[in-house]
Amino acid sequence: MSTVKYTPRLATKYKADVVPALMKKFGYKTVMQAPKLEKICVNRGVNGAVSDKKLVDIALDELSNITGQKAVATFSKKDISNFKLRKGMPIGARVTLRGEKMYEFLDRLVAVALPRVRDFKGISDKAFDGRGNYTLGVTEQIIFPEIDIDKVNKITGLDITFVTTAASNEEAYELLKELGLPFKNAKKDSN
Repeated sequence: MSTVKYTPRLATKYKADVVPALMKKFGYKTVMQAPKLEKICVNRGVNGAVSDKKLVDIALDELSNITGQKAVATFSKKDISNFKLRKGMPIGARVTLRGEKMYEFLDRLVAVALPRVRDFKGISDKAFDGRGNYTLGVTEQIIFPEIDIDKVNKITGLDITFVTTAASNEEAYELLKELGLPFKNAKKDSN
């Protein structure tokens, strides 16, 4: 009995379309020089986690449903008396996606979730960090179809960070644009 190996649509697109486009634009000598998406980190802080421990469990559950991978709690690093915060208290949730799950999540984000944002006109191209990484802030978790809107007791946002192997912001921008991220104004495109 032979099993068919499943490859996500965007992983195939990366090899077939994105790499040749990047090689042409930046003049790479080999395929290995082309930047690639290394991982996607999804992070969510939980407001009010100090007073209500169940909020962190809800955030973990929602993040696990959105990404298709088990989320882990994040803990405070130091005491902050003004917020009644002690070192080691759970204050958020995070997931790091790699490989197939990363491409699947990116595909769902671009094709399903982002178009559901109210008055969506594209994402900002100003959130690059100088090392080829991009962070996108999502204000409502309900844009993801995995979240049942009737069971949501509090609308919160989350941060999605795309970690690439690109050496510059321009290379990372082109990589993410080729993978389908809808940036607001296409930077100085001459074609």
